Amino acid sequence: MSGISLDEARAVLAERNLIAVGARGDEERRRRHGARTTFVRVIEVPVGAVPASLPASASPGEVRVVGKPASADEAVAAVRAAVAAAGRVPLTAFSLADLFALAGHGVHGLAELATRLVDAGLQAVAEAPIDAFPGEVAVVAIQQTVQSGLRVPRLTIREGTVEAPERLLARAVEIQRVSGGVRTFAPLPRLSSIAQPSTGYDDVKTIAAARLHVHNIDSIQVDWALYGPKLAQVALTVGADDVDGVSALEGDLGRRRSPLEEIRGNITAAGLDAVERDGFFRPIDQ
Repeated sequence: MSGISLDEARAVLAERNLIAVGARGDEERRRRHGARTTFVRVIEVPVGAVPASLPASASPGEVRVVGKPASADEAVAAVRAAVAAAGRVPLTAFSLADLFALAGHGVHGLAELATRLVDAGLQAVAEAPIDAFPGEVAVVAIQQTVQSGLRVPRLTIREGTVEAPERLLARAVEIQRVSGGVRTFAPLPRLSSIAQPSTGYDDVKTIAAARLHVHNIDSIQVDWALYGPKLAQVALTVGADDVDGVSALEGDLGRRRSPLEEIRGNITAAGLDAVERDGFFRPIDQ
């Protein structure tokens, strides 16, 4: 089944009736997933200071190396260290846009760096911000990365201020068509623009439009840590079905106030079924 057209996506983004837009997004989400809502607990480790082991209080489904490496050699060394620390926990690392800038020599250089990272033990990049590449390079860059053996399961938006939002939705569709392997798309920008800040009203419409147009990517994602529990919960009722960035650290607030119980309660309160997954999108047995 194909999604709505670009013109229809543009109309959704311009629509003032938020309830009608949300209902359309929710209907499509439930057609695909029913009430099933996945989430992943993530522990982030900085590229320049990967620990020898994970905190004893951490229960991650994904270990994620974050930050821009200063060189290709630093990226490879960080991956090797993170593989040892993560053990059996799925490991992801870096922004594909940062790797592209780091590699040099365009797509060819990126493919070479991807191969080195795979040899070091990395299976997947953490994110691919599709608005952070020049022109249409994102499609080719992701295609070459996947062909090098490195998965690109998650598409994101860095700022989303240069291009029309419906064009970015169309690019996500094209990337999946060309390369395959994308499991989730997070359409809300990760960086807030001072000049063009988004609003919760805009964010809800973006989630719905993404679910309705991006027909060939299974899940639409919202970031728990970045957008907060309230907006994340609303996003789950208008088209999103996956939550990223739940803390893997239990803390000392007691079981009922732990991140795990908070995300489960948040999803359940929205009338949905919470399913924990790992970084490779495999359900974690409860």
